[in-house]
Amino acid sequence: MRALVTMVTVAGLLCGTAAAADAKPRNAALQEQLDALVGQFPAALASVSRGGRTDSLVAGSARLGGRVPVPADGRVRAGSNTKTFTAVVVLQLVAEGKVALDAPIERYLPGLVPGGSSITVRQLLQHTSGLPNYTEYLGLEDIAKLRHRYFQPHELLAVAFAHPAKFAPGTKWEYSNTNYVLAGLLIERVTGRPVAEQITSRVIRKAALRNTYWPQAGDETIRGPHPQGYARSGGDVVDVTELDPSWGWAAGQLISTPGDLAQFSRALLDGRLLPAPQLAEMRKTVDAPLLPGWRYGLGLFSVPLSCGGVYWGHGGDIHGFETRGGATDDGRSVGLAVTALPGTFGDTDQAAQAVVSAVDTAFCR
Repeated sequence: MRALVTMVTVAGLLCGTAAAADAKPRNAALQEQLDALVGQFPAALASVSRGGRTDSLVAGSARLGGRVPVPADGRVRAGSNTKTFTAVVVLQLVAEGKVALDAPIERYLPGLVPGGSSITVRQLLQHTSGLPNYTEYLGLEDIAKLRHRYFQPHELLAVAFAHPAKFAPGTKWEYSNTNYVLAGLLIERVTGRPVAEQITSRVIRKAALRNTYWPQAGDETIRGPHPQGYARSGGDVVDVTELDPSWGWAAGQLISTPGDLAQFSRALLDGRLLPAPQLAEMRKTVDAPLLPGWRYGLGLFSVPLSCGGVYWGHGGDIHGFETRGGATDDGRSVGLAVTALPGTFGDTDQAAQAVVSAVDTAFCR
């Protein structure tokens, strides 16, 4: 799960289900783009909902070195999509009067955060806190050495706080996973319960997500049908499907499917997870200069579409998988996943842009 600054599989394998085959005429342009992604990624999966119908499409192979059918709407590591789930729980606590958005984090986690009396809960959720990003210092570029390492949240914070703040709170936007580790600890302090439990009961069950779950401590597997995920480590491409995601924690630990991620975005925009005032706060954005027109609310990106308007979602990057998608106010929702990070098999920028383009096609054509 890298910061979304990197935006953005085995050719010719046909869609493996009747639903996917039936969807091809309706989503022919998207299927062509998924097929084109093969070569830059081993596999691509997409879920598209509009007009009361949901279609699942796949391309590539679920495993390198063979022609293994990709499971329709298979499970993948969701990476930073977890941030939106975490933000929803914090905003539910705001609605319940247990957290104040513009209160300093020092109020809830006293003595933990350097400069915490000047950093608000809102600034954490919006990545305007200035706190250093611990993932820049963990050595994740050599994932083979860390994939089986278990991290406690406070270990991650210690890595971050060994470095100075990047800027004064509220003066700039810069993506930092540290913000959401703190948001997870805030949830635990206020509720007295594990963040995994709170996300499960307050979000996953409420949105009826049947294929989304928080891996428990020590669980390195992906349960249920899933493609393999690949990463480059030390110059070699390795299968990293099994890894310990604890270094992501409340910033990136969830497992989901493209369909569930799209359904979650739909439930959020439809007001099924938050009262209207808190959803409105979530959609108050600042400029997020990753790509032209991108903006960031509270755990939520606003992304412009080529056909007009925007979609609201997040996306996630974690070794082995990249996910993108979200929902529009007029009822469209999309989830898309590929089984490596951009640059694993070719040019990083080209592969990242191809994923962004495929998501735009899913919404617009």
